[in-house]
Amino acid sequence: MKRFVASSLLCAAVVLGASACSSDDNATPEEAASSASAALCTNLVQLKSDNAALKALNPATATKDQLKSAYDAVQNDWKNVKENTSALKSAEKDAVTSAAENLKKAYEDLPGDTTGKDAITQLQPQIQALDTAATQATTANNCR
Repeated sequence: MKRFVASSLLCAAVVLGASACSSDDNATPEEAASSASAALCTNLVQLKSDNAALKALNPATATKDQLKSAYDAVQNDWKNVKENTSALKSAEKDAVTSAAENLKKAYEDLPGDTTGKDAITQLQPQIQALDTAATQATTANNCR
């Protein structure tokens, strides 16, 4: 019963927040909540993957175009995660949101003449913070 109530509440939160519950009238609240959770996991795993690619850029050889491409992939993933954050617990949501927004701000604050090497070096703390937050969120949600 507790599981059903929790799933129903999660589904209600998803419906109110992102309309991610299935419109299939035959889907149970548990199925809809499970679907939202699965979508969140998919998005978090992709965010972790693209953030790892950004983190792996070699400051000695990476170009500004490579940095921008990797950064854009992370931002696109973050947009997808945001659509499903209602399935995250508050602390996880706050941590991932803060880390993603801090990376975005740090990237946008880079001077236009910043080299790829300097940009990657300057962004490492924010990239690492996002990696940590996304890892904690995927672990807490049993994402595989």
